[in-house]
Amino acid sequence: MTDIYGQYLTMKAEIDDAIQEVIKSTRFIKSGKVLDFEAKLADYLNTNVIACGNGTDALQLAFMALELERGDEVITTPFSFVSTVEVLALMGLKPVFVDVCPDTFNLDTAQIEKAITPKTKAILPVHLFGQCANMEAIIAIAKNHELYVVEDSCQALGTDYIFADGTKKKAGTIGHIGCNSFFPSKNLGAFGDGGAVYTSDKKLADKIRSIANHGMKAKYEYERIGINSRLDSIQAAILEVKLKYLGQHIDAKQEAAWFYDDHLKNVPGIKIPLRNEFSTHTFHQYTIQAESRDELKMYLETKGIPSMVYYPKALHLQGAYKSLVYKVGDFPIAERLTQNVLSLPMHTELDDEQMEYIVKAIKSFSQSR
Repeated sequence: MTDIYGQYLTMKAEIDDAIQEVIKSTRFIKSGKVLDFEAKLADYLNTNVIACGNGTDALQLAFMALELERGDEVITTPFSFVSTVEVLALMGLKPVFVDVCPDTFNLDTAQIEKAITPKTKAILPVHLFGQCANMEAIIAIAKNHELYVVEDSCQALGTDYIFADGTKKKAGTIGHIGCNSFFPSKNLGAFGDGGAVYTSDKKLADKIRSIANHGMKAKYEYERIGINSRLDSIQAAILEVKLKYLGQHIDAKQEAAWFYDDHLKNVPGIKIPLRNEFSTHTFHQYTIQAESRDELKMYLETKGIPSMVYYPKALHLQGAYKSLVYKVGDFPIAERLTQNVLSLPMHTELDDEQMEYIVKAIKSFSQSR
C-alpha cells in the first residue's frame, strides 16, 4: 500500500545527516529541529503551527483550547478514523453525526443545520483521503450559528481549498483550528508518531502551545491544566527534510491517481473517486467503490496486490459509541460506503509497470463477473 523505505532512499543522505545533527546536538525535546520545522511548516501553510505527539493529541489540544463544557455537542462524520470522535468522548463532549456525500465521502453540508441544537458548539469536518470538505458552506453555517470549526486535516496536508472568489487556503487553515497527523503513511509522514495544530489566532496558538506543555506559562509556572504532547527532534528533523519535497510527492501521487482514473473509469462495477471543483486532491488514499468489494479484494490478494478497506464499520455502529443510541439505517450513505469502498496502492514510488499490473487485475476481475 505504501513504499516508505523506497521514498526514504530518494532522500537518504539528507535525512541521515539531519538525524545525526540532532544526536550530536542532544537537543531532543521542544527545541532545535522542532522549532525549525514548526517555522518552516508555518511558512508553507501561512498560519501558526504547534507541533505535538500525534494527530489524536492535536484534536484533543484543539478542543481543550476551546474550553467546551461536558455535554456540549460537536457535529461530525460517522465515516472516519475513530480518533475523530474518540477525543470528543474522552472529553465528555457529545458527537452528533451527519451523513456523508456518496461521491466524496466528506460531510454532507446540506444536512448540518438540521443537526444543530442549543447544545451544539462546534463542527468537526474531516478532509477524508486528501480532499477538502465543503469548507465555504461549513464556515457560513458556523458563522450563522456562532459555532467553532475544527478541521481534521490529518489526511490532507498540502491540499488546497478554492473559494468561490478564486482565493486558496491550505486544508486545516480555514476554520478556527486545524489538526494534522505525521503518521508514517500520511502525505508528510515521520518515521514514528507526530502531529500538529494550526490556527491563525496568535492568542489561541499560545494557549494551545501552553496546553501541550503541561499548561506551562514559564518554567515551573502553570496557568492552566495541560497535557504532555511532544514532537521529538529526530522526527522533526526528518519532517523538515521531507517538507522540502512535499510538492513533488503530491505531484507523484496525483499522477498515479490520473493513471488509475484513465484506466478504471469505464470498468463495469467500479466507481473512481470524484474531484470537487472547490478542492485539490492529494490522494492520501485512492479509494474506489466496487460492487463486489470483498470478492475484488480477495482476488487482488491472489495476484499479490495489497488493498485496504477504510473503513469497514461506521463509527455510529461501533460498540464503544452505543451510548449515542444510533442504529443501523441512521446514516445510509456512510453505511453503504463501508460495504463498497476499497483503497488501492497509492504512494510516491509507484511506477507505470506496477500500476498497469494493478489495473489489469481489476479489469480481469470485472470481466469475469
